[in-house]
Amino acid sequence: FQSSVWLSWLKALPRELVRARPVLSLAYAWAYLNAGELDAARSRLLDVEQWLEPVVDGDDRPEVPSEMVVVDEEQFHALPVSLATARAYHAQAIGDVAGTVKYAHRVLELLPEGDEYEQGTATALLGLAQWASGDLEAAHRTFSDGLAGMKPLDMIIGTFVLADIKTVLGQLNEAVRACERALQLAMEHGEPRPMGTEDVYIAISKLHREWGELEVAAQDLAKARELGEQIELPDWQHRWCIAQAGLLEAQGDLDGALEQLNEAERFFVRTPVPDVRPITAAKARVWIKQGRLAEAVVWARAQDLSTDDELSYLREFEHLTLARLLIARHESDRLEGAIQDALGLLEGLLEAAEEGERIGSLIEILVLQAIAHEARGDISAALQFLERALALAEPEDYFRIFLDEGPPMATLLGEAAKQGAASGYVGKLRAAFERVGALNPGVQPLIEPLSKRELEVLRLLSTELNGPEIARQLHVSLNTMRTHTKNIYSKLEVNDRQSAVHRAQELGLI
Repeated sequence: FQSSVWLSWLKALPRELVRARPVLSLAYAWAYLNAGELDAARSRLLDVEQWLEPVVDGDDRPEVPSEMVVVDEEQFHALPVSLATARAYHAQAIGDVAGTVKYAHRVLELLPEGDEYEQGTATALLGLAQWASGDLEAAHRTFSDGLAGMKPLDMIIGTFVLADIKTVLGQLNEAVRACERALQLAMEHGEPRPMGTEDVYIAISKLHREWGELEVAAQDLAKARELGEQIELPDWQHRWCIAQAGLLEAQGDLDGALEQLNEAERFFVRTPVPDVRPITAAKARVWIKQGRLAEAVVWARAQDLSTDDELSYLREFEHLTLARLLIARHESDRLEGAIQDALGLLEGLLEAAEEGERIGSLIEILVLQAIAHEARGDISAALQFLERALALAEPEDYFRIFLDEGPPMATLLGEAAKQGAASGYVGKLRAAFERVGALNPGVQPLIEPLSKRELEVLRLLSTELNGPEIARQLHVSLNTMRTHTKNIYSKLEVNDRQSAVHRAQELGLI
């Protein structure tokens, strides 16, 4: 499948030659769709429509060439169905859910009996539209039905979609099983591996990451890259970079994670798969972890995000990121009202996720509600939300979703352990905090973890700055800085600055 080569051939042909040939124009449109060049694809679709539909006043279609050329009558007569399929694909790629449904149904109405492939394609596009609308159970069912009507190897191409949907539904084990079935089918096919196998490895790597199996996840991504580089389709690359960024973040390499997200932006190709986790929001999450809140604030303003927004599944990831930003600003800047705004937003997101039965989303929202209440000092309320999150997460053995929250979660898990909540599962998570403490910045094997502000002070203590200079850089009083320093010494069990820096280096905190 060498889409870029085919597109380069078409671009070399005279424009009028192609426009006079509607079958060739549609092939041209599909080449642009595969490349993610959606505006160019739309222009080619208009070229096809000029031969099939009469022009009306105000129509933006170009003038019809003087003569139409048809070489293959069978393909020409199939154009209405093929055109409607391309239109449904284009609509879904630009986020026009209503347009997707309209054109997909047109395909199903026009199809002759027995054309299972076109029917499967249209049905799969309807499934993607349902995903974008937040109806994930229906989306999984419809998309699966669509794949079932297509060629056997197309199941491999669509597996990463099914895995992503199952993940949001909180069904990690089923997602892994879907990936394993697809990989088995790819192995049976032999060499070269079928197109789409690379995306299956990317999907399963994210699941292994969530289970804390970072070495296995890294092996999955290495195999995905090896296979991806053997095909001409460009859209796997940004998905690989996003997964690699998640792995690096889990390993504590936040700068490396940002580099991969920047690469993901460079490679990004718009496809009908809903962009439910925008790269810019993923970058904002890393900035928040790094304490670069000003950059995250700029991101939120650029996206016109607000706690008063009408909530939708398509923007759930962005609104969860906004909630993280508000919690961080409460912790760092003591921004008045930030924590209340975060809790209000999370309450609305929780209600929407419950209505959509999105267990994966529910777990993250409950975790953030626990973190927010911990930040305001209400441990009792925090534990109520944490215990519910643990109850939902334990059957699927969620792991990183807790570890990635760092010191506040370590504190809450300690409190939960005292109350005997999910004792075996909590014990496993607490042991994991101790194991990764030296690898993951911000997660420490300490009895009482350092706060985000204390970590900032600690990093500055490792520089040549004196006390007043550190206070000025943090925009706090000298007394406040001294209080932070005293707390750091107590938690690290040291008595002076040099010993604190040495101990922090041992723990991987700086």
